Amino acid sequence: MRKIGSITLALAAGLTLGTSAQAAEAMSKSQHESAEKVIETDYKAAKAACDSQAGNAKDVCRAEASGQEKISKAELAARFKPTTKARNAVHVAKAEAVYAVAIQRCDDKAGNDKDVCVKEASAAKVRALADAKVSLATVQANAKASETKAVANAKASETRAVASGKAHETAAEANAQAAATGQEARKGAVADKSDADYAVAKEKCDALSGEPKDACLNEAKLRHGQR
Repeated sequence: MRKIGSITLALAAGLTLGTSAQAAEAMSKSQHESAEKVIETDYKAAKAACDSQAGNAKDVCRAEASGQEKISKAELAARFKPTTKARNAVHVAKAEAVYAVAIQRCDDKAGNDKDVCVKEASAAKVRALADAKVSLATVQANAKASETKAVANAKASETRAVASGKAHETAAEANAQAAATGQEARKGAVADKSDADYAVAKEKCDALSGEPKDACLNEAKLRHGQR
């Protein structure tokens, strides 16, 4: 079973929803069904291996096994039907898996340390999902722009001259719309990440009291653009 740690590194490396090696291989229905059985078998084996552990270590182990199963299923779905949404679902599955394991590990802590741990896990999940959302929105917008330009060019090839100029105008508008969509998605992602990071900073301030806590909260608000 692949470890969740490697998934974390994959998320840190960035998200790409375009055509990839993952989507390059065609998969038949029978191959898909066989792969599903392998995933189920691997999950049962990984879960059974957790029985040799105890306490929270066992719970973490099970969270890792469950997370890997969900990731494998998402990856399989993306191979079987390599759409942009299917590839995005892989990134979402990874973010959810990393989060589930991180939250479980927080149970080894107590008090404010545990609260901070939970907030940090949540913030990491928000950042990963925000990046996936931006990638999905950008790819979809670019695909729509390409389709619009293709239609305009097809019409222009039929009636040249004036139509050609119109096609260029339409292409420019499509590119502008795609850029605007991507920019809006990135803006939303920045806001989501800032809010998540502020929640972590605010939780850390709860370990303090009095003036130091007030100063900590004010600094956190300033740093993360909160009012």
